Amino acid sequence: MRSKIISYLLIFMFLFTIFIYVNDKKILDAKEEKIEKFQDRVAELEKEKEQLESENLNLNYFSLAENEEAISYFERLGINSKELAQAIEDEIIGRNKAAEDNDLVPFAGMEGVMRINKVKILNHKWIIADFTDGTYWGEILISYELDENKNLILNTEKSFLYPQD
Repeated sequence: MRSKIISYLLIFMFLFTIFIYVNDKKILDAKEEKIEKFQDRVAELEKEKEQLESENLNLNYFSLAENEEAISYFERLGINSKELAQAIEDEIIGRNKAAEDNDLVPFAGMEGVMRINKVKILNHKWIIADFTDGTYWGEILISYELDENKNLILNTEKSFLYPQD
């Protein structure tokens, strides 16, 4: 009788061990599958990140902040390009007046006063900006330079007013 009980116990332990092994194997396989999915997702995100970095680099190609030659130009003059960029933007936006058109915009406002909304400093000589009166809008190309006293001189070179539909 005792040997039968031991035999049953051994069979039970063997079956229990197989059950544990199969159950743990299923859990392990499920976790490995999850890990593979996460690794695939990480690889996709890395590829997307590289594409976005490349696109960002291309978009910032014409930007004072990313233009080493323009930055060096100002460094040779003893000018901090970041501070200059902020001063230029402040000057252009500061020309927006409550009751009159921005003097850099060569068009009179038809539905209100013309205001410059957005400014992008392209390099050490050129700026592009957009303007609107609330209904009509356009873009201007501005040249800039610093005189011998480091005063900012802005000149509107080209402008375009988009036609309304």
